[in-house]
Amino acid sequence: MALQELDLTAVFIKTEQWWIAYIKELPGVNTQGHTLEEARSNLDEALQEMLEINRGMSDEEFGPATIRETIHLRAS
Repeated sequence: MALQELDLTAVFIKTEQWWIAYIKELPGVNTQGHTLEEARSNLDEALQEMLEINRGMSDEEFGPATIRETIHLRAS
């Protein structure tokens, strides 16, 4: 699989004890950390896990007879 680049918006919110982190464009990709750096690292991990899970579910659900194509999205 070729690496592709896509700009997403990471949001970080400081609370008393945590940094809450999520990706604005991808509901469900969220996490937290005690420090901003930990929240960034955890968010990257959450995104990678979500992508792996979704790819795996697609393969299991629809099987090999499914056509899969790469698309290029232009968002503003």
